[in-house]
Parts: sequence; C-alpha cells; structure tokens
Amino acid sequence: MTRRSKHRETADRLGVRAEAGEWCWIGEIPQPPADIAQAAGNPRTRPARRPPLTLAGTVLGAPFLPVLWLLMLLARAEQAVERFLDTKEEKERHRARKEEERRRDAAVEQRGLDNVFDGDWKGAAGQFLLHWYSHSTHHERLLFAGQDGLVFAAPPERVGMGRDRRAQAVAWLSAEEATLEDPFGGEFETQIMLIRFRDGSWLRVDTEEARSELHMYALRHAA
Repeated sequence: MTRRSKHRETADRLGVRAEAGEWCWIGEIPQPPADIAQAAGNPRTRPARRPPLTLAGTVLGAPFLPVLWLLMLLARAEQAVERFLDTKEEKERHRARKEEERRRDAAVEQRGLDNVFDGDWKGAAGQFLLHWYSHSTHHERLLFAGQDGLVFAAPPERVGMGRDRRAQAVAWLSAEEATLEDPFGGEFETQIMLIRFRDGSWLRVDTEEARSELHMYALRHAA
C-alpha cells in the first residue's frame, strides 16, 4: 500500500473529508514563560520518550553503526568522484541547485521560519502550540486539510510502529480559525508548511515529503 493510499484509508476510518494529508512534525518547543504555562495548566512541551522496544532496537543496532558510517563515507566519496567527472552542463545544474539551497536557507532565516512559531505565546498559534503534546505524546501528526479545515491525527501515545493504524483525531482547526500556507508560494521545494491563524500568528510544521500533497493543496487554495 502506498503512502497516499494509507493516508486516504486513515481519513476514511476517522470520517475525515480531506483533500490532502501528510505526516509532519514540529521543532523543539521553547520554554514558555511561567505565567503563560501556569495559565495553560503547565502542559508538557516535549513528546514522550521512545517506546522500550524501539530503544532495544537502537541498542541492538549500535554495533552496526561503524559499518553504516563507512558505507555513508564511501557513498559520499563516490558522489564526489561522479561530480568531478560530470559534464559542464551537469556541473552547472549542480551549482544552480546549491545556489537555490543558499537562497532558500537565507529566506528561511530572514523570515524567522527557523523558529517553531512566531513567538507570541498569547497569540492563537502560541496557545495551540502549548497543548500540542497534551493532545498526543506522539512526536508526529498526520495533518489532513480540506474544506472543513485542518484535522490533526496521531496515536494517543508515542509508538515506534503502526502509527497509521493507531492514529486518532486529536485536534481540529476550522477554516475560520486557520489556513495552511506554503510560505514561499512554491518558489522553493521545501518541507516547510505554515499553519496561519486568523490573528496573523503562525506555527511551522515540517512534512515528511518535500512539496507534499499539503504544499500542493495550499498553493491551489492560496488567496
């Protein structure tokens, strides 16, 4: 089953009318001011730790890490040799990609998008962010977008496997509350999406796939 068919199956199971869906995550939530946190009931601002079975798999796989690192180094060396042997046109395309990456990174920093939200804890985005891990302790969200607004699905607790099967709707934002936005209007191929609230505040989410279904949905519905 493909990723998209899994997403559609989950949406159907949850009764969500979605035009697009993608797994995404947020950056590290900064520590809110004490009065803000207390007013919100001192919510958790970190996901749960990885399940024991996942940790066990990490420990068992540790002896193979040197081999993986060696393979990665060999792959990079191979790429370097291939770039050296590239034609003039291929080298020009590589330089163009690097330049686009530099422009993208500069735009991210210039617009403050290297932060998880706009910084105003009293704004709608900040208030929603405060309860992110109260909705679910899982580190990811399956975000659905459609005419009814945005639906966030996730396992109630963090899991190592079976996230689609265990996903439940954990939060909702109506179309009147917030919209989905590609902050670059399609200029760059990125994983960055913004949830733009009606008061102008925003929350950044990163999708698993660059220029995902959510990006295309946002571009289709851009004002």
